[in-house]
Amino acid sequence: MKAVAIIGSPREGGNTEILSRHTLKAIESEGLETEIIRLAGLDIHPCNACMVCRQEERCPINDDLFPIYTKMKEAEAVILASPVYFGSVTAQLKAFMDRAGYIALPKRVLAGKVGGPLVVARRAGQNFTFAQIMYWYHVLGFYMPGSTYWNIAFGREKGDVEEDEEGLRTVWNFGKNIALMVKKLKA
Repeated sequence: MKAVAIIGSPREGGNTEILSRHTLKAIESEGLETEIIRLAGLDIHPCNACMVCRQEERCPINDDLFPIYTKMKEAEAVILASPVYFGSVTAQLKAFMDRAGYIALPKRVLAGKVGGPLVVARRAGQNFTFAQIMYWYHVLGFYMPGSTYWNIAFGREKGDVEEDEEGLRTVWNFGKNIALMVKKLKA
C-alpha cells in the first residue's frame, strides 16, 4: 500500500514540502510506503483542450505529466500540496490538476482512492486554495478523511511551518486518517 504526496510548490525544501513530509511520516508510522513527487523543475504544460483524453486515457502533450499520473494511479492514497499563490494553488499544481483530472475522469480511474489537500499560507487565501483542491478530489471520486481541523499551516520563510504546532498536529492526524482509511478499504 502506497501514498504519494505531489508538491506544487516551485520552492524545493520549503514549507509545503516540510508539511508534506510530516504528513507522510504519520502515514509511514502506520506501515504504508510513501513517496514525495515535486513538481518544481518539471515540465508540465497547461491543458490545451484537444480532448484526446475523452477518448483515450492519455494526453498527447509530451512533457513530465504522464509518469506522475501513472504513479498516482498505482497508489492507494494521493495528497496534493500547495502554498497559496494569490489566493489559489500554484500554476504548477493547477496545470497538473487540470490535465491529470481530465485524463482520469472519463473512466473514473482514480475513484475509490484516498486523498486530500495540504495548504500552506503566509496569511490568507488558504480556505479557497483548500477548497479548490478538495473540489478536484470530489469530482474524481476520492474518499477524503478529515482531521482535527483543515489541513492548513502558516509560514512564509522556509521552516516557518515548523512553528505552527496546531498545523503540524492537524496534518499528522490527517496522515493517520489517510492510512486508516486505506487499510480499511483494502481489508
